[in-house]
Amino acid sequence: MKNVNSNRLRPKKWITVRRCIPLYIMILPAITAVFIFHYVPIYGILMAFTDYKPSKGIWGSTWVGLKHFITFLEYPYFWTIMRNTLVLSLWSFVTMPFPIIFALMFNEMRNSKLRKTCQTIMYAPHFVSVVVVCSMVLLFVSRDGIVNQIIKFFGGEATDLMAESSLFAPIYTISGLWTGLGWGTILFTSSLSSVSLEAVEAAKIDGASRMGVIRNIYLPHLRPTIVVTLIMKIGTLLSIGFEKIFLLQNPLNMDVSNVISTYVYDLGLVGGHYSYSTAVGLFEKIIAVFLVLFANWLVRKVSHGEDSLW
Repeated sequence: MKNVNSNRLRPKKWITVRRCIPLYIMILPAITAVFIFHYVPIYGILMAFTDYKPSKGIWGSTWVGLKHFITFLEYPYFWTIMRNTLVLSLWSFVTMPFPIIFALMFNEMRNSKLRKTCQTIMYAPHFVSVVVVCSMVLLFVSRDGIVNQIIKFFGGEATDLMAESSLFAPIYTISGLWTGLGWGTILFTSSLSSVSLEAVEAAKIDGASRMGVIRNIYLPHLRPTIVVTLIMKIGTLLSIGFEKIFLLQNPLNMDVSNVISTYVYDLGLVGGHYSYSTAVGLFEKIIAVFLVLFANWLVRKVSHGEDSLW
């Protein structure tokens, strides 16, 4: 009986496949591009296990196993680089509530023109080049910049803020919040658009205040989105980007701004140590995978499998 039913389902399945052939053809270029530019280059991680020589190629170079990984772990400044990377990444967690707060604020605004104007103003910095943003930051915090002008107005002394190692992380975080706040708000705003209006009206009829509606309806509705965002952010603890840190670096703050990405740049592109820099980059990605797996496992345990990624 089971075989008869499966035989009856097969023609229907193939009919569905034939109907979707035009869609498969349309998606084929995208799949091909992803395969060529994202999967084929994975072959290059073999350089991390060889003493790579461009003239010999990957397979012609001497196989050294885990030598470069051990060298990185024994590097005298290994813990300094890891500390700098983790500190800057953990600072970004401080900014996580802000997109949620602004999404809730926009959702409560009744004047549509004012809401759209505020959203546009917030989104605009996201489309500004990183080079331009860093140039603006350097101008703002210079001795003659607007920040020092405010400090002098209140009786303080003007200093080169980028030369202060203790201020690098706050400046990096605040500038990142300025450029990414509007874009981060989009995710939570779109999630709030699917809230049941009947549930909101029922809560108001029962006497719930505006804060009560936010606490009992909106925030529980945002919880899955918040959890997924948190898991993905944990996976990027060691991957905080390169361009912005590199552009804000100077010899006076190098002790706190030298992170894994800038270290890989100095080794690979500047120093020509391709195998070693590949090993460091691969080490970073392996740690990121384990962090995502651990965060997902932890959320799955706490939420009993309701809010995890898988």
